[in-house]
Amino acid sequence: MATLEQQRAAHAWEKVQGKSKEFKNLAKGAPALVMNNGLMPSLAFWQDKGGNSGELVRVILDWLSQRKLVASSDFSSAMVSLQKADPVKFRAVTSETLEYLKWLRNLAGAVIK
Repeated sequence: MATLEQQRAAHAWEKVQGKSKEFKNLAKGAPALVMNNGLMPSLAFWQDKGGNSGELVRVILDWLSQRKLVASSDFSSAMVSLQKADPVKFRAVTSETLEYLKWLRNLAGAVIK
C-alpha cells in the first residue's frame, strides 16, 4: 500500500500532465495564497477567475474529495462542506491542501516547461 505522500505525489503527477505554463505559475503561487488568505477565499478567488485557475480548483477538490475531506469535488458542494466543518476538521483540510500543493507545485515545475 502506498504511503499518503506517495498518493499525493501520484495524484499530482497525473494532474500536471499536459497543463499549461499558466497552470504551473498558479500552482507555484497557490500555497502562499492559501496561507495568506485562507483556503475558502483562495478557492473562491480561483473559481471566479476560471480557466487555469478553475482547473486548479478542480484538481485540489478532486484530491480532497478522494481523501473524503469534502463532500464532493463539485465547487458548490465542497464550499458548503467546508462552511459546515468544525474548526478541527477545517484546519485538517487546510493542512492537507497545503501538503498536497507542495507536490503539485514541485511536479508542475518539473514537468511543465
